[in-house]
Amino acid sequence: MGFAVTSTDAILLVIVVVLVVFAAVLAVAETAITRMTRARASALAESEPRRGPRVQRIVDNLERDLNAVYLAVNIVQTVQAALVGVLAGRLFGPLGVAIGIFLNVVVLFTLAEAAPKTWALQHTDRAALVTAPLVELVGRVLRWPARSLIGVANVLLPGKGLKKGPFVTEEEILALAEEAAEAAVIEASERDLIESIIDFGDTIVREIMVPRPDVVSIDADASVADAVELSIATGRSRFPVYGESSDDVLGMVYAKDAFEAERLSDVPRRVLEVARPVLFIPETKRVAELLTEMQARKTHIAVAVDEYGGNAGLVTLEDLLEELVGEIHDEFDEEAVEVEPLGDGEFLVNATLNVGDLNERLDLRLPEGTWDSVGGLVFGTLGRVPVPGDVVELDDATIVVEQVDGRRVGRVRLRRLDRSTPGAEA
Repeated sequence: MGFAVTSTDAILLVIVVVLVVFAAVLAVAETAITRMTRARASALAESEPRRGPRVQRIVDNLERDLNAVYLAVNIVQTVQAALVGVLAGRLFGPLGVAIGIFLNVVVLFTLAEAAPKTWALQHTDRAALVTAPLVELVGRVLRWPARSLIGVANVLLPGKGLKKGPFVTEEEILALAEEAAEAAVIEASERDLIESIIDFGDTIVREIMVPRPDVVSIDADASVADAVELSIATGRSRFPVYGESSDDVLGMVYAKDAFEAERLSDVPRRVLEVARPVLFIPETKRVAELLTEMQARKTHIAVAVDEYGGNAGLVTLEDLLEELVGEIHDEFDEEAVEVEPLGDGEFLVNATLNVGDLNERLDLRLPEGTWDSVGGLVFGTLGRVPVPGDVVELDDATIVVEQVDGRRVGRVRLRRLDRSTPGAEA
């Protein structure tokens, strides 16, 4: 089958080739700037004083320039696809539609998408430096059209969407970290640390604090010698000092101050005389904010209070750090077994363990309601004070109360249910 190429067809062909090249360059730019971190851009600005600062400016204004690049990619690909269809139709007649689709899906995808992005992934720094001027130009030209279109999209979305347009979600970051760990780009421990950092921002004090029943405290009328004896007996270095009740926290006595006061003073002194001020925080405070506050106040301990102003528990700097790096044990810690396998899908579980942590350890889907601990889950489900032998039936597990200390659940036996069996899933 023959066909004649007119001057119009030649012009269209040249335009298509130019658009394909432009699309490939935009694909390189998009991949480079999305892979570029602030730290990496800062290093480039120092090592490449001519072009590096442009990369840093783009990263600092990522949502502005990236949305403009997205819009440019959309425009170029749409126009190019339309012109390919028109050109193929002129050259090949009715068969041109199928040929145009083939060219766009296979050939042009390879040349303008897969190959450029792969190269940009392999040479991220070089790609960012080369395409930075183009990205800044596109950002200046298409900034307002992109912002206007995002504004229209936000009007159509419930809650009026997002002012700055598309963004990367926590789930996408975790998925990228998982893929990087599987590809041995990062270590598994680094992947776990990334996940811990993301979870750290959503964790509140109530989830990690030592609850009030477990806090070792001392009466305000006790002597410094009593505080020294309590420190030796318990191995603790800080104690809340309470007045009329455990809710009435008057200060915090440090073992170091108590030892010093006992050694230097011939007259017996009360612990309240050597107690330091207490940092009170709401139990709903986010731990990331508390970490910053502790650093600013130069303190390692705080008392969490509930909505009624009562003493809810104690949180230390070590508790915060353990949320990031895992459990920290010193030579004096007695490591408690929180989950003990019993065989046949059964586990002996410490009821103070966080429900979310238990779900993660055993791949369960226990409900995470207004409670934080497994004991709280049992309380909330039963609706009364549990007694040994009480059974809680859940979707994928059965919990049997093994031990109750007073009105507090100490230990439970958990049996994992097979989700494949009928009725095992809600």
